[in-house]
Amino acid sequence: MAKQHWKGSVLLAPVPPTLVTCGTMESHNVLTVAWTGVLATHPPMTYISVRPTRYSYDIIMKHREFVINLPTSAMMQATDFCGVRSGKDVDKFAVCHLTPEPAQTVQAPLIAECPVNLECRVTDTKEMGTHTVFEAEITGVNVDEKYLDSKGKLNLQQCGLMAYAHGEYFALGRKLGNFGDSVRKKKKKSTNPQRKKK
Repeated sequence: MAKQHWKGSVLLAPVPPTLVTCGTMESHNVLTVAWTGVLATHPPMTYISVRPTRYSYDIIMKHREFVINLPTSAMMQATDFCGVRSGKDVDKFAVCHLTPEPAQTVQAPLIAECPVNLECRVTDTKEMGTHTVFEAEITGVNVDEKYLDSKGKLNLQQCGLMAYAHGEYFALGRKLGNFGDSVRKKKKKSTNPQRKKK
């Protein structure tokens, strides 16, 4: 199969288009961040990359806290709006009809309409060219109870989350399998026919 070789670029996709909230319940903002991911499991660590020119940059620098909110596909318009409009010009919570709710471990508010919210406390910052990376510990997770099964497990596939790839939003598709399926031993089928009950 023929391939072209291009110069290095951020051609990594899909990524999650998240709504990041910062500030306090009294004075807050929300911005769209797709440059985010997992750094470690124990302690649970994440990061967001933000341009210093963004309105939320100074807010996060000041408070050293933020919340990563995972929006649903139905929230695509709000997610896009929060990425192209600045909080210094408009109240994005009001325009997008987003509801701020108090977090448990940080001052920044949650977005009630998002099924999952990750409360984060900044542990380090690194300047990486166009963006500053805010490394953070996930100090709490909030999940919508309607997505929990009878055993308390989160059915994330039912949340209707989105993916983002190079200027386009996508609804996540069907489930393909589970982690470890490739090495999991299959149950052997019994060769003995079941006896009929009299």
